[in-house]
Amino acid sequence: MPELHDPFLAALAQGALLCDGAMGTLLYARVAALHAATRCFDDLNRTHPEIVQEIHQEYIAAGARVIETNTFGANRNKLGHYGLADEVRAINRAGVKLAREARDVIGQPVYVAGSVGPSGLTVATQQEEAFLADLRALFREQIDALYEGGADLIIIETISNATELREAVQAAREAGDLPVVAQMTFTDDGTAMTGQTPGEIAAMLANLGADVIGANCGMGPAGTLDVVTEMAEAVAALPPGVNRPWISAMPNAGLPARVEGRFLYVSTPDYFADYTQRFMDAGVRLVGGCCGTTPRHTAAMASVLAGANPAAQVFVPAVIPDKHALPDDDVLLPEAGTPTRWQERLASGQFAVSVELDPPKGLSPAKELAGAEKLRKRGVEFINIADSPTARVRMSCISLARLLRDLLDVEPILHFTTRDRNLMALQSDLLGAHALGLRNVLALTGDPLRVGDYPNLTGVWNTDSIGLVRVLRGMNEGHDAGGSPLGGQASFFIGAALDVNVGDAPIDLAVERARSKVDNALNPVVLTEQELEFSRFQAKIEAGAQYIMTQFIYDLEPLRRFYARFGAPSVPLILGLSPLYSYKHAEFLHNEVRGITIPQEVRERMRAAGNRGREVGLEIAYELLTTARREGLIQGCYLLAPYSRYDLVGELAAALLKD
Repeated sequence: MPELHDPFLAALAQGALLCDGAMGTLLYARVAALHAATRCFDDLNRTHPEIVQEIHQEYIAAGARVIETNTFGANRNKLGHYGLADEVRAINRAGVKLAREARDVIGQPVYVAGSVGPSGLTVATQQEEAFLADLRALFREQIDALYEGGADLIIIETISNATELREAVQAAREAGDLPVVAQMTFTDDGTAMTGQTPGEIAAMLANLGADVIGANCGMGPAGTLDVVTEMAEAVAALPPGVNRPWISAMPNAGLPARVEGRFLYVSTPDYFADYTQRFMDAGVRLVGGCCGTTPRHTAAMASVLAGANPAAQVFVPAVIPDKHALPDDDVLLPEAGTPTRWQERLASGQFAVSVELDPPKGLSPAKELAGAEKLRKRGVEFINIADSPTARVRMSCISLARLLRDLLDVEPILHFTTRDRNLMALQSDLLGAHALGLRNVLALTGDPLRVGDYPNLTGVWNTDSIGLVRVLRGMNEGHDAGGSPLGGQASFFIGAALDVNVGDAPIDLAVERARSKVDNALNPVVLTEQELEFSRFQAKIEAGAQYIMTQFIYDLEPLRRFYARFGAPSVPLILGLSPLYSYKHAEFLHNEVRGITIPQEVRERMRAAGNRGREVGLEIAYELLTTARREGLIQGCYLLAPYSRYDLVGELAAALLKD
């Protein structure tokens, strides 16, 4: 069975990580110009997402390896002051989405921390059972939404009441198994507002199972250093066998001074840089800033952290090819029929495993290269590269494929869609890919444009996936789609897709032909969705498809029914799967993503998993794939990392390859 290792905690084990600075400070300055200074800052995730994402990008560019979502006050009580009490899920999901998109655009491998601030309720010192249950439920509702959005960790911060902090941490622990950072705000005398010392708070949080504990807000670097030093000493004194959390420190930029009616923070970036080293010397592993800090403070701190933790640095390939070296002749023009490594793996009968990566949304592919490097170390040799999936603009799949091949020596499998290119452009790009040594191609029609960033654009679709398979086969025979010679025979290994999830609902062929806008040689006797899919599947095989990759499935019955009705395919079949992450994730995929069906028993199993969602999701994936392999239904699988969690699919791939 695959083991679960959290990448954020693994990075902390290697050295200090840098968190970002204040979100509210920058939001206030920017929305004030919009005459919106008194609005709900958390709802800016929906009303002005470009402002929030810009701030995230600035902190990443400044060197932050952890960015916090703009959800500090996005709980039911605080949102209720703005009439938004029923928007907890939407606002928190939007906050995570913006942070993840900022990470994708900048292209650096950073962690997204779901920010949870104080409840805003008056927390009594007495332990009133009903009130505490309501308080924990309030935190749980927000944390569930952050999980659902795809946060990498939960950070609970700026809480001054020990009882409230305890309930928030317990809610996070009940919600799932993401790392939990719990930070207390202390008074000027170095104690909590409820009277506990830093050492007492540290012991409480350790017993609750928090992964990282510390202090934020309330005071500047000097006072924060005293507090976290005491917390570190308390952790070191814990008895053997007790959870020993890492230490965090995120001070304000000093005490604010009132200048011309405004409060300004006075601690400079250089001052923060000086204290960054002091924090590390005291044992702090997660360091950042709170109120008053800006990307300039983050950049100054990053300069101190540079080199302190290899895991915190931008991805740099271990081997950079000689820029003057020319490719070998067999790369430029291999002998006709020369197999790719992927083709050889399938021909040998060995179980094949590939992992799908999405190209970056911005200029830098560093995050994707870092993810692929982690996968390579787990034994993954083949990487599927999507072609602007969900009709959203991303880097060319050909460009990323060449980088992966050259820098990491993994073999790419190109997803190639007919949506965005006319027939001439399709062939031009394919010839270029072949010259670059990229020969594994999965022929796809492509997601409809209406679901993407540019819904008003018109798709090209001169042909569909069946026609694209024919084009590729023609190139392997030595000619283009018009019959003109290519000067040799190409060596593409041609793949096609299959959806076994379709049912027996009737199909109106006239509507289907009009929808597809291409001549896909539909058999006039096709009557149901399943028969239509099989008709197209047969057409792909006849056109020249050499392997098949299925849509994601979470139950083998649809595949078994397909085999029972239509027989085993004549080419290798590769099963698609993305490990489930949590019960919320399973419900989202089942109810909101077209083409994915998750059986009730699987969803119930994820619900029963509680805070072991990721672990149970891996178990389900492993069991399904090993069963399909044992029954001879598949010759391999391709895995998609949920929320770009390459650690999950890496562990799964390693377990499958070891069997």
